Amino acid sequence: QVQLVESGGGLVQAGGSLRLSCAASGRTYSSYAMGWFRQTPGKEREFVAAISWSGGSTRYADSVKGRFTISRDNARNTVLLQMNSLRPDDSAVYFCAANPQFPPYSFPPSTLRGYDYWGQGTQVNVSS
Repeated sequence: QVQLVESGGGLVQAGGSLRLSCAASGRTYSSYAMGWFRQTPGKEREFVAAISWSGGSTRYADSVKGRFTISRDNARNTVLLQMNSLRPDDSAVYFCAANPQFPPYSFPPSTLRGYDYWGQGTQVNVSS
């Protein structure tokens, strides 16, 4: 089993920045693809960003391109999501997800079913 714990959420004004962190623990695998998703009440969980084990392949939702940056520190089993130029419609619960044993240099998944483990989420609120 893999445990994922998110942190870094909070309240910020529009135009501001937040950095989310996700720490992985538990069973270790040879490689993980990691992703961030978000969800608002009454809506489906949607893809935000993902990164390969190597860190060399990333993908982003169109709505966050140029504003969000995903990165990882494999030595610390941590993945980060730097969120800049935040907008009110970025408000959501943000979830970290992991797909262990994913090919380390392949483009990471952007779908819910592409991930096996999920964190509990961290709330992000952006005021206008």
